[in-house]
Amino acid sequence: MIIKAVIFDIDGTLVESNDMHVLAWQEAFASVGAKFDKAAIHEQIGKGTDMLVPTLLPEADEKMLKKLGEVHGEIFKRKFLQAVKAFPGAHDLLARVRAAGKLAVLASSASAGDLDHYLDLLKARDLVAATTSADDVEHTKPAPDIFASALAKVAPLTSDQVLVVGDTPYDVQAATRCGIAAVAVRSGNFSDEVLRHAGPLALYDDVAALLAGFDNSPLAQ
Repeated sequence: MIIKAVIFDIDGTLVESNDMHVLAWQEAFASVGAKFDKAAIHEQIGKGTDMLVPTLLPEADEKMLKKLGEVHGEIFKRKFLQAVKAFPGAHDLLARVRAAGKLAVLASSASAGDLDHYLDLLKARDLVAATTSADDVEHTKPAPDIFASALAKVAPLTSDQVLVVGDTPYDVQAATRCGIAAVAVRSGNFSDEVLRHAGPLALYDDVAALLAGFDNSPLAQ
């Protein structure tokens, strides 16, 4: 089957923000008296609030979950958002996908506000066919909702005509649950073992490496 659309995760894949999210979550948890080291939080990056918080703080009720999500979002926006940089090759990869006659789609566990900021950062408004964020779905990654929403936005394309590109095992898992194959990148600082265990079609260092090898990559199928 010919690939007709590529769905990109954003944080850790197209923009260098994972470590900033770790710091924002660390501060958010500290605000309610919970302490986690950076490694423990990083293991959960790629999930949205609804999945990340219960994993680290199982006793958190809905009120606490909502509060932590709001605090994290406020800290990230105030301290880090403007400092986030696009990875080298991110814009050019989106452009290459479009030049190849395929749709580029952004699908993130971030908020709609963060996603909107990243569209400008990546200079991608004219390159992206559709977007979906945590605000559009009930559950974030590794639940399939975000990629299912993205797939619906490129209908009548089917799951075997689409690929996902992401940096976390949760991207690959969420894609798999939608019947979509995934390509993983190492730029989110997850180990090869963790990424390969999730089952991606291929593993690249980053989007620049994926761009350099585009013609021989799964994206060019």
